[in-house]
Parts: sequence; structure tokens; C-alpha cells
Amino acid sequence: MSTQVQERPDVKEADTGPEMFHYVEKDKIAESAVMGIYVEALCGEKFPVTRAPKPGSPVCPACKEIYESEKFVD
Repeated sequence: MSTQVQERPDVKEADTGPEMFHYVEKDKIAESAVMGIYVEALCGEKFPVTRAPKPGSPVCPACKEIYESEKFVD
């Protein structure tokens, strides 16, 4: 019996840094976390959801600006 090693495909890290979190559509988070499907943040960054932010975590400035714009805030 032989064992084969499968390499994980390269995943592009967010341009805003490894500890920066992005705003994404709420209904896409669970699907991405479970299935590994890429989500698109408000700023346009595409990535799979791999972890949840903790209170006080840094947020992508572009996502925050878009979220706080009149389009997303009542």
C-alpha cells in the first residue's frame, strides 16, 4: 500500500495583511467556512473564510468605509 500526498493549492492572502478582517455577506460566511468556497469582501478581495474575528480585531479600511457609507447604513 502506498501513501500519496496531496498539496494544498496556493491561496492568495488578503492584501491588507494577515491580521486584517473584511466585511462579507453574512449568508456566505458559513458556506465558505464549511465548503472552502471563496467569498468576496466589500472591498473586492476574494478569499475563503478560515477564521472569525474577535472583538477589537482590525478591519480592512476599504471595507469599513464602504460599509459605513449610505448604501449599507440606514
